[in-house]
Amino acid sequence: MSTPTNTPAGWYPDPHGTPNLLRWWDGQQWTENTHPGQGQGAPGQIPQQQQSQEYQQYQYAQQQQRVQEQAKVQRQVQQQAGVGPAQHGGGTLFSEPVLVVNQKAKLIEMTNEYSVFDQAGNTIGSVVQVGQSTLKKAVRFMASVDQFMTHKLEVRDAHGQVHLTLTRPAKFIKSKVIVQRPDGQTVGEIVQQNAIGKINFGFMVNGQQIGAIKAENWRAWNFAIVDHTDTEVARITKTWEGLAKTMFTTADNYVLQIHRQLTDPLLSLVVAAALTVDTALKQDSRGFG
Repeated sequence: MSTPTNTPAGWYPDPHGTPNLLRWWDGQQWTENTHPGQGQGAPGQIPQQQQSQEYQQYQYAQQQQRVQEQAKVQRQVQQQAGVGPAQHGGGTLFSEPVLVVNQKAKLIEMTNEYSVFDQAGNTIGSVVQVGQSTLKKAVRFMASVDQFMTHKLEVRDAHGQVHLTLTRPAKFIKSKVIVQRPDGQTVGEIVQQNAIGKINFGFMVNGQQIGAIKAENWRAWNFAIVDHTDTEVARITKTWEGLAKTMFTTADNYVLQIHRQLTDPLLSLVVAAALTVDTALKQDSRGFG
């Protein structure tokens, strides 16, 4: 995010929008130092009317960027994924009928990080890879060996609270993802069912299959999600950012459309699959699972 470097150092309202919180701007970047805002008399607080013109310009630019990001997500949903406007849900990862999953573009992928939006472009969560040592990052930099490593991701809401943890053990032929609650309780597993042809994954709970993900072409860009009766309940669609960007970066963007209200454990497994379809299910060879 671009920030005017001529903004003087000082305490300013938190740029992340946290109410009643000031954050220290050192003249070049935001720091980790925060201070509770308690009205005009708070130590170091700059009253709103005295804020510099540069900072007000920064706030305006930040607002404009949010508007542009929201418009981009809306185009991604409606034009690229072909998903029409759906009735809004409860504003969470598990209550919205449409989730937009966008990986941060990186030329070299050593950690996986995704932002999750609703269909209007509002941020409602994130997916972050955790538990990587410096050595593991170095190995990922030097060689394409992701499929032989164990990966762990956290699914967080907009406030950073963890709702699911996803572990993909090292794979050799077939892949699986273990989906758990933050307290370690297992929700189920997403298990690869075949190694040749269109890749399919089963949702397994206590040894019983309650649904599946079915790739629709050999490159496995798009997936249909079905319940135990083989009825489609959701769909994952890859949205392209242009051929050049797709060729030279590892960013993958997806839209999840849930057709009807689902209950757990199927709901959590569907959301987990959509949020990790690239990292966990389609890790190696960019399309063969």
